[in-house]
Amino acid sequence: MTEFYVAIGDSARFTKTVGEYDVYSFAGITGDFSPNHVDKSYMEKSSYGRLQAHGALMVGYMSTASTLAIAKTRDGADETPVSLGYDRIRFLAPVFFGDTVTVEYRISAIDTARRRSTGDITIKNQDGTLVAVGTHILKWVKNA
Repeated sequence: MTEFYVAIGDSARFTKTVGEYDVYSFAGITGDFSPNHVDKSYMEKSSYGRLQAHGALMVGYMSTASTLAIAKTRDGADETPVSLGYDRIRFLAPVFFGDTVTVEYRISAIDTARRRSTGDITIKNQDGTLVAVGTHILKWVKNA
């Protein structure tokens, strides 16, 4: 177990256009029917003027980018990466229906003694606006 499966600077990118289906399905799965996400007439009266995606949906996209970043580590590995969680998540701008978001996941730190890696995550919309950020921690667990 002296080697590690990722290196600082390893990265992955995930791009997705956020559609009405995505947001309504996420609302149904999670039970989060906040009017910000599902009540068009309510949001038309707000300063945003339209429906927006759940922040937690953006965290789901962060998870997708994490999976892509470590995909190459699965073959022949004697450890399995598992998520320990996300820190310092911030939603900096709304994501609206029809926005195309790009998630960038970059390995920023490795702790070989604790068998952990840290990923810095940014999400930008199609205009280059930073809409969300976070840090992800993976624990590398020895296989049976």
